[in-house]
Amino acid sequence: MSELADFITKAERFLKTAKLVLEDGDYASCLSRCYYAMYAITEALLLTKNITTSTHKGTISFFGKYFIRTGELAKEFGKILNEAYDRRLEGDYGVGLEITEADATEQLKLAEKYIKTMKDYLKEKKLLPQ
Repeated sequence: MSELADFITKAERFLKTAKLVLEDGDYASCLSRCYYAMYAITEALLLTKNITTSTHKGTISFFGKYFIRTGELAKEFGKILNEAYDRRLEGDYGVGLEITEADATEQLKLAEKYIKTMKDYLKEKKLLPQ
């Protein structure tokens, strides 16, 4: 399997896990898995431009530079990814913060939209099978 396909498989697996932990009432973990799903597919997109980075902030920055600022993808997706990063930090490291089912459900919807849009983009560019 190609590295691109590996990242997409990972994104889909993280999204599936996000749904499972949401159903289990683990809202903080849902936020985390949603972000990691988006992060994995973002790495796949960067790979199509031969870009790799070793940090989350680097991945987010390069995504903005090569996909959002160029107009290849709508600005809303840069915002979704940045906010998911912040929510992931809350979920993973926040203490005393209340993360509600509504918070987690909304984040899951955004993650699903993000993943679908990125997969559609890759298909449109003929980088994924239709």
